[in-house]
Amino acid sequence: MAASAEARPATPAEARPATLAPPPRAVGADATVVEIVIPVLNEERALEGGVRTLHAYLDEWFPWTWRITVVDNGSTDRTSEIGDALAAELPGVQMRRLDVRGKGAAVKAAWRASDAAVVAYMDVDLSTDLGALLPLVAPLVSGHSDLAIGTRLGRGARIRRGLRREAVSRCYNGLLRIGFGARFTDAACGFKAARADVAGRLTARIGDDDWFFDTEMLLLAEFNGLRVHEVAVDWVEDVDSRVRVARTAAHNLRGLARTARAMMRGDAALGLPERPEPAPAHPDAVLGRTSGRWATLLGFVAAGLLATVFHTAGYLLLRGGLPPVPANLGGLLLSTAVNTEANRRWTFPRRGGRRAFVHSRAALLAALNWVLTSVAVTLAATLRPGRIGEACVLLAVSSCLVTLRFSALDRWVFARRG
Repeated sequence: MAASAEARPATPAEARPATLAPPPRAVGADATVVEIVIPVLNEERALEGGVRTLHAYLDEWFPWTWRITVVDNGSTDRTSEIGDALAAELPGVQMRRLDVRGKGAAVKAAWRASDAAVVAYMDVDLSTDLGALLPLVAPLVSGHSDLAIGTRLGRGARIRRGLRREAVSRCYNGLLRIGFGARFTDAACGFKAARADVAGRLTARIGDDDWFFDTEMLLLAEFNGLRVHEVAVDWVEDVDSRVRVARTAAHNLRGLARTARAMMRGDAALGLPERPEPAPAHPDAVLGRTSGRWATLLGFVAAGLLATVFHTAGYLLLRGGLPPVPANLGGLLLSTAVNTEANRRWTFPRRGGRRAFVHSRAALLAALNWVLTSVAVTLAATLRPGRIGEACVLLAVSSCLVTLRFSALDRWVFARRG
C-alpha cells in the first residue's frame, strides 16, 4: 500500500532548516516508504524468529509499503545462511553482508543505499514492543519531524531490566543532558528512524561504527537544530544481550570527548542555516529562590562536583588499558565538556558569548589542568598505590585547583561582554 502524502505547509526559516526538503513522495504501487534495517552479528538463534515476527506485524498492521533489510556485519555462525533463506521465502525481506563489524557500520551502509523515504533500524531480539513502530515513523512520513527515537526513560515507558543496566543508562543519559544540553531522554535504545535525506547528511558526519553510533547521531542532530520526536516504548531486557557494559561505557566516553572536540572546532555542522539559540534560563529556574552571588557559587559547586565525578570515573575506566597521562587526558576532556556546559547553563547563564567561543577558552584552561594533574598522577604511579590510590591523588589535586578554576571562569571564560 503506497503512502498518500500531501504537501507540507511552509514553516518559518528560524523554525526549520531551510535546506531540508519535504520527504520524497512514494511513486507507484511498489515504491518503498519505510525500510527497516536489522543489524546482526552471530545471531543464528534469534534471527529467524525476530524477522518472522516483524514481517507478520508489518504485513497485518503497517499502512505504508515497507522493506526489511538484514545486514550481517561479520558473522561466523549460520546467520548469513538463515538470512538468505528468509529473503528467499518472505516477500519484502532482503539480506546484505558487510566485511566490517559494528552495529553503526551496518546501519550506515544500509541507510545510505536505501531508496525509501524513511529509514529505521531495530535490534533483532525485538526487545521493544512493535506497537511503537507506527508512532515512530508516522511523524517522519508526514514531514513533521526529522528523527524519531524510542525512549525507555520517558514518561509512559514500561520496561523490565536489571538494576545495574538501569543505573548505567540513567547516569549516561544524565551526562548527556548536563554536558551537551541534550533534550532527548534515551540515547541508546535500539529503536530509531529518520527521514532519508536527514539520514544521509548525518551518516556522512558520524565517525563511530559501533555502539556510540546512536548517541553521536542524536548529538549531531540537536547540534544542527533538527527536530527529534520521542516515543515511549514497552521494553524487556534481552538476557542474551552481547553488550559488555564496562567496555561500552569506556568506548562511549571516548566518543563523547571526540564529539565535543568536533563541536568546538565547528566540524559537527551539517551546513544548515544557523538558528539563534533559545534564551538561557534565569538562574532562579535552576536554583529556586537563591540569587546573586550565592546562585553563582552554588552553580559552580554543582558543576564542579559533576565534573570531578566524571573526571575520576573516566580516568578509572581508561586506566585499565592506558598509562596514567593518556587516561587522565581522556577523563579530563570528558569532565571539561561537562563542566563548561553546566557552568554555561547554571553558573553564568547570561555571560560568555557563543558556545564554541566559551568551549575553546575552557579547552585552554583544561590544558593547564591536564599538565598539573598529569604530573600528580605520574608521580603517584611511581609509588604504585593502585588505581584507586591514583584516583584519590587526582581527586585531591583537582580539589586544590577549584579556586583557580572559579576565578578563571568568572574573569576570562565567561567574562562579561562589552
